[in-house]
Amino acid sequence: MAKGENVKFDLNKVRNIGIIAHIDAGKTTTTEAVLYHTGKTHRIGSIDEGDTQMDWMVQERERGITIQSAATTAFWKLDDVTYRVNIIDTPGHVDFTAEVERSLRVLDGAVVIFDGKMGVEPQSETVWRQADKYQVPRICFVNKLNLVGASFDEALTSIRERLSPRAFPVHLPLGFEKGTNGLVDIVERKAFTYDPTVKDEELTEVEIPQDLKDKIEKLRVELIEAIADFDDTFMEKYLNGEDLSNEEIWETMRKATMSGTFFPVSGGDSKKGNVVPKILDLVVRLLPSPIDRGEIVAHDAKDTEKEVIIHASEDEPFAGLVFKLSTDPHIGNLAYLRVYSGVLRAGTYVLNVVRGTKERVGRVVLMHANHREEVEEIRAGDIAALVGLKISKTGDTLCDENRQVLLEQIDFPDPVVNVAIEPKSKADQEKMGVALGRLSDEDPTFRISVNEETGQTIISGMGELHLEIIVDRMRREFNVEANVGRPQVAYKETVQRIAEGEGKYIHQSGGHGQYGHCRIRIEPKEPGEGFEFKDEVKGGAIPKEFIPAIQKGVKEAMLSGVVAGYPVVDVRVAVYDGSYHEVDSSESAFKIAGATAFKSASTHADPVLLEPIMDVDVVTPEDFVGDVTGFLSGKRGKIEKTETRGNLHVITAKVPLAELFGFTNQLRSMTSGRGVPNVEFSHYDRVPRNIAQEIIDARTGGTGK
Repeated sequence: MAKGENVKFDLNKVRNIGIIAHIDAGKTTTTEAVLYHTGKTHRIGSIDEGDTQMDWMVQERERGITIQSAATTAFWKLDDVTYRVNIIDTPGHVDFTAEVERSLRVLDGAVVIFDGKMGVEPQSETVWRQADKYQVPRICFVNKLNLVGASFDEALTSIRERLSPRAFPVHLPLGFEKGTNGLVDIVERKAFTYDPTVKDEELTEVEIPQDLKDKIEKLRVELIEAIADFDDTFMEKYLNGEDLSNEEIWETMRKATMSGTFFPVSGGDSKKGNVVPKILDLVVRLLPSPIDRGEIVAHDAKDTEKEVIIHASEDEPFAGLVFKLSTDPHIGNLAYLRVYSGVLRAGTYVLNVVRGTKERVGRVVLMHANHREEVEEIRAGDIAALVGLKISKTGDTLCDENRQVLLEQIDFPDPVVNVAIEPKSKADQEKMGVALGRLSDEDPTFRISVNEETGQTIISGMGELHLEIIVDRMRREFNVEANVGRPQVAYKETVQRIAEGEGKYIHQSGGHGQYGHCRIRIEPKEPGEGFEFKDEVKGGAIPKEFIPAIQKGVKEAMLSGVVAGYPVVDVRVAVYDGSYHEVDSSESAFKIAGATAFKSASTHADPVLLEPIMDVDVVTPEDFVGDVTGFLSGKRGKIEKTETRGNLHVITAKVPLAELFGFTNQLRSMTSGRGVPNVEFSHYDRVPRNIAQEIIDARTGGTGK
């Protein structure tokens, strides 16, 4: 593979964007149309035909869903200016939400796709909240308006009601359902149409239909009034009744969009691809460049209290964030990197400040889905992949050792489903360890552990589909055959009241003995607040150097709670007293004492079992509403609301995960295949006493220990 040149681009003309949405809203189809119109491909790939560029994995093409985020670079010209657009197409299925999370962490803007028939769906809300978390400006595109039952106005209403009231059309689609055939640019007061029977036909400018002229003027005034808040000069001109040029409107709308609180809305049918050039115009017009996103606040790697300001400039020392790892069968590990400052050249060394070691960058490649273009260097604002890194993981900061900075890491949710897995043959055993290790490096929400009692390997993930894909990839990519057990719930434990415990470890066996003694207090924290450890020892009862050992012992004991051996969460532990021996005390003795004290305190703190509760949305025709509601209630579900969307009903409930295995097939059967579920993790909650006892008995073999 010959090395190419990464053409230097004015950073103001670079856009790093993501395509995000609920599953089946048309993300990949839209991205395929973008690739076609920017000249990256010669035809629009079809999910139905299994020939998409961005969904390149076998599993993606077989199932018609996106599993891994895929990156590509395209170029778009507007008003004779060429822009470089780095695009990440993300999954919509909730089991792969980590792919969206890590993509949004490194993107400057996003296009959110909505199904014109369904409006805002459950995963639409999830990705919207993720974008809010990382303050990513976005534009909205209401897709599939050619389908029966689709409505731009109703979809816009759902966006305003459920996501943000500050969503305003910049394009108004023309036609209705199968007759959808163009759009009106509200700012420019221009209409464009295409022949809906011809795929990829260019838009033709036409007169705005007479019956829409008043509506367009009304929408234009509403748009201008909405963006006026973001520019005082613009506001003054508007209030004084002065003429506002189209350029002034676009410029002010760009400020509004970049604030992350105003959301331009377009609509159409991306499957035919005709309106996609207008989306690209909005991307380069309204979404920010790396420079527009402003300075990045990092921390000094040697003193994390100290902030370091990073600017999107090639003149500063190099700093970048690894946001994704993947395994390539031909060249090994690929580490996807967003460069925030400086220049990184192939063959040079970088410092991984999280791991505290230097890594050599063998090669640098620009990605187009699973195709690679090797380049000599990458610069501030670029998204690329590095070949040759040995120890870097997702979320690690790479930088120049002359300016050691730590960028904000990425938080991932804990897995909620476990399955036991074992190799089918001795030959598969060693390969399985390697395969699972590689796959867990790629996916931070996929975890591996060993059950110490049974010796079984346990794999954990975000849902049944997630683990099914992992096992399938193991078989196809690593040639490993495995037997997989039934899915199990990832239960947790916590405490409900304050209690104290004492731990003492004294051991004499000739020569130096072992002595560690501590008293701790345990108390509950709010759900999701995690673990906190406090040192309240007064008067040197325990020397400071032994306190970390006690904390380590406590943390190890938390891996296996006293109720049924599940991990303990959301507790505050304070060590407040103890004693030591001048000669015999050691870190290992205090570690054992800490673990013993934690077990003792937990027993007296009213410990309980927690289970994952899921947000369940079921979209179903009216005929099946009663059956579905009763079905969910019978699964310990709490029905929260039922609402109407067009001719469909949406039932929203909270249901324990333990009740949901096989749920999709049961629902399909009950609704003649017409009920569509969406299941997403909500929170952990206390297991009812009678069910908790069943779980404890199953876990302990009925011994209760």
